[in-house]
Formats: sequence, structure tokens, C-alpha cells
Amino acid sequence: MMSFRMSAATLSLLALAACAKETQKAEEPADASYQDQLQTALLDAKPGDVIEIPEGRFSFDRSLSLTVNGVTIKGAGMDKTVLSFKGQVAGAEGLLVTANDFTVEDLAIEDTKGDGIKVNEGENIVFRRVRVEWTGGPKTENGAYGLYPVQTKNVLIEESHVIGAADAGIYVGQSQNVVVRNNKAERNVAGIEIENTFDADVYDNVATENTGGILVFNMPNLKQPGARTRVFKNKVYDNNTKNFGLPGTAVSNIPAGSGVVINSNDYVEIFDNDITGNKTANVIIASVFSSGLSQEGMTGDFDPYPEAIYVHDNRMSDGGKNPDGLDFQALKVAMFGPLGALPDVIVDGYVDPAKLVDGAVPEELRICVQNGEAEVLDVDGPNDNAKPRLATAEHDCALAPLAPVVLANGLGE
Repeated sequence: MMSFRMSAATLSLLALAACAKETQKAEEPADASYQDQLQTALLDAKPGDVIEIPEGRFSFDRSLSLTVNGVTIKGAGMDKTVLSFKGQVAGAEGLLVTANDFTVEDLAIEDTKGDGIKVNEGENIVFRRVRVEWTGGPKTENGAYGLYPVQTKNVLIEESHVIGAADAGIYVGQSQNVVVRNNKAERNVAGIEIENTFDADVYDNVATENTGGILVFNMPNLKQPGARTRVFKNKVYDNNTKNFGLPGTAVSNIPAGSGVVINSNDYVEIFDNDITGNKTANVIIASVFSSGLSQEGMTGDFDPYPEAIYVHDNRMSDGGKNPDGLDFQALKVAMFGPLGALPDVIVDGYVDPAKLVDGAVPEELRICVQNGEAEVLDVDGPNDNAKPRLATAEHDCALAPLAPVVLANGLGE
């Protein structure tokens, strides 16, 4: 049986928190003693410590931080232990972690000035049953990211709930070996986003009422690209919230009504999902050239073309009926009539001319759609959308399935 050692600071924290939990309200000023005691427990923690925060609502006016390896932060439940940063005046994140072998579970972080929980450059990271929420609803002024591991390895995010992020609710960036499962993301700009990350499995999640449900992106000018993401067994529906992202960010141009969006990523498999009711399109596959972002300074080693994308065996319906933006609306009416709908899958049509063989994309790099009656619309991006066309037959192909992600050190078992 595994045993844990608690520091003296942690034990005194529990006693103080037990007294405070019945009296402290979210709108009240931070309890300086409690706030200092928790930060002291984090600073004094030793590898193997479990810092327990009991049931209650506790207010903070500045960020918390942890730099010690091997620490677990544990609450009494993500609707029972609530850390409110509504009055935050210092720092950006609710909790910033720069450490390995870190677990946070069974608590909530509310109304941070910036990101909810950020983990930077750690290995063996677990988020379990964590709620991050901006309680005032979708606003550009909300923090950008809810759960935010970046430049990490061996990451598990499960059974968590993120609401109201002005960029992405659950965001994994520049990381390796990731599992995101059994979470709910709602009323964010992007519900779940995998960016510049190698080997990610995203499954059994619910993404609803976001601007875009699940995103798999590669962005230029970052430390690493990404590839090999599987998106499967998710429920991605009614992601029609107006985009409230900060202008100029990568997600600020995502059309409201986007289900699953692939941008400039390679080797992505989308299968066995329920993708419905997304009013622009259920699936969008595009290059960075269609992102609305400036191409200035894009390094030569960045590959902007989405390649080896396989969409198959999903249940898609009721999409494309009221697309976001005048261009999409005009396209819908021109091609499918005022009562029609855009097809389930939209591609922007960009391909890498340097990789063509006899004028065609090699079989192993194609965008393949094997999804029943789902049709594919090519919007002819390279020619300024001059000749959009149904291209279902061109994408009638299959690719080899990707291998499952297996987390190291027993994470996820």
C-alpha cells in the first residue's frame, strides 16, 4: 500500500481551512492567512506529499505556484472544494506548476485573471476531476486556458470540466504522449485543443456549446510541430457559441458552429464520434493559409499542409445549416439553396506542390473520408474560393489506423 507524508504546514493548512470553509464567500476579500498558509504548504512540500484542501469555498487575490516534484494536490470534489480568484490582482494563473510527477484532483478553480492551471515542462502529469470555470459566462476578458499543460510529456487529463475559457478549455501544447478522456468542455472558444503535440488520444469527451468543439492544430514558430492524434468516441454537438476569442489569437477566426477542426496537422484519425448540430460544419480540415493569421515570419521548416487525415465511421448529422460569416452563408445559398446545408466535411483545398507525384498527392498523405453519406466540400482556397466544388469522390480512400497512445509509469491504468 502506498503511503504519503504530510508536512507540518500542510497539517496546519487543513485545520485552518476547516474553520474557514463555512464563512468564506466568493465575493469576500481573500483570507490572507489562509492564502499564505496554502502557498507556504506548496513551497515547503516534499516529494511524495499530498496537500489536501477540504470542502469549502476559499478566495485568493494572487497566483499559487508549485516547483517541487512528486506532489499531489487533492480536494474533496470539483463541486465541493472551490478556489475562487474573482478578486485576483497579482499573477495570471490560478496555479502555476513547474514540476514532474504532479497530480491535481477533486477541486475547482474559478474566475482566474489568466489561465486556470498551467503546468510547464513537466513529465507524468495528471489532471483528474478538476473543474475550471469563469462564472460570468463567455467573455473575451476571461482567462485564455482552463487546463493548460505545455511542453510536457506523459499527460493524463480525465473526468474534468472546463467552462468559459476565452481560448481553449482543455489545451495541450508542444507536448508528447497525451490522453484526454471523459471530460466535458462547454462554452469555451475551443472546447479541447491539441496543438503542436505528438501522440495524443482524445476520447469519450463531451464538447458542446463551444465555438469549436475539438481542435487539432499545428502553429508556426513554436519549438516543435505535432502529429499522430486520434479523436474518437466523443460527443461533439451544438458548438455554435459566437467566437469571443481575443482578436489575433489562433482561435479568434474559428467560425462559430465548428465541430472538429484540423489545421496544418498530419496523421490525424477521426472516428466513431457523434458529431452533430454544428451550424458551419461538422468537420473542417484546413491549412494555416485559411486561418486568418499572418504568414509573416513563418519559418521554412513549418509544414502548413494537413496531410494523412482519416475521417471514418462517425455519426454526423444536422450540420452546416446556418454557417458563420457572410462568405460561408453566400456559399451555402449558391451551392445548396437557402434551405440547404453545407456538407459534413469541408476542406480548404491546399496541397503541398513539392510532394505531388504525377500531379497527385501520394496515397499515404491524402485526406480520406469513409463516412457513409457524408459529403466533402472543397472550397478552393488556393484560388481565392473561385470554384468551390463537391469533392467526395476525390477523398474516397482509406489510411492505416494510428496506434493507441500508451502512457508510461502506469498513468491511466
